Amino acid sequence: MTFIDQLQAATLDNASLLCVGLDPDPAKFPAHLKNDAARIYDFCAAIVDATADLACAFKPQIAYFAAHRAEDQLEKLVAHMRRAAPKVPVILDAKRGDIGATAEQYAIEAFERYGADAVTLSPFMGFDSVEPYLRHQGKGAFLLCRTSNPGGDDLQAQRLSTVDGDPLLYEHVARLAQGPWNLNGQLGLVVGATYPAEIARVREIAPTLPLLIPGVGAQGGDAAATVRAGLRTQGDAITGPIIVNSSRAILYASPHEDFAAAARAAALKTRDELHAARSN
Repeated sequence: MTFIDQLQAATLDNASLLCVGLDPDPAKFPAHLKNDAARIYDFCAAIVDATADLACAFKPQIAYFAAHRAEDQLEKLVAHMRRAAPKVPVILDAKRGDIGATAEQYAIEAFERYGADAVTLSPFMGFDSVEPYLRHQGKGAFLLCRTSNPGGDDLQAQRLSTVDGDPLLYEHVARLAQGPWNLNGQLGLVVGATYPAEIARVREIAPTLPLLIPGVGAQGGDAAATVRAGLRTQGDAITGPIIVNSSRAILYASPHEDFAAAARAAALKTRDELHAARSN
């Protein structure tokens, strides 16, 4: 089963467009786990268990594990996800961007060491930085396109006068991903929920690619506007899928021992908001 197949199945089975982001910061853990990096797995596994039937994807951010020398806990966590939510794909948020043999090693890290179904990448160094990941059959890669941070304007919103049509950089990335770079239908794009007009523009350029959309929740992105801008359907079928990520608003919904129940409540609220927007 390919990543796209997994995503479509999880979206349907869980009636969900919600991706639960796993950015574990021990300083923000509930009191009984606070500042204990050895409990990263315990914290994240509890979140996974609480939200397994509400998510269309899980997105662990590798830096939050590596900073605390918890890569072994990340491996254990992905194995737990396979048991607790076998149909929910795992997107490793790594934003790798190197080329050649180094990119090959990063691909092995993502897909073989951690067992992820997809990975986030920076396309700044061109197709050389993407192609090694596409050799892994059935796996997905999301290219940074129009990110949710204000500083994204520094490069992504600049116009390319040497390219036909003078596109903005993010528009050019979307065209490459929809067209010549997408050799085996494995690519998607990262676009931020804080820019719904740009989501709509990316969707116009790339009508069928899955869009990974961070920024709903703590970053202030509007769930309904995100769905209207990015999701495309034909009848009951999704022809342009979206994966709407929320991390902090779910992970840290409560500072107490009820954190998992609070995370479930926050995830359920966001999932239902996204579903309602889809129905309108």
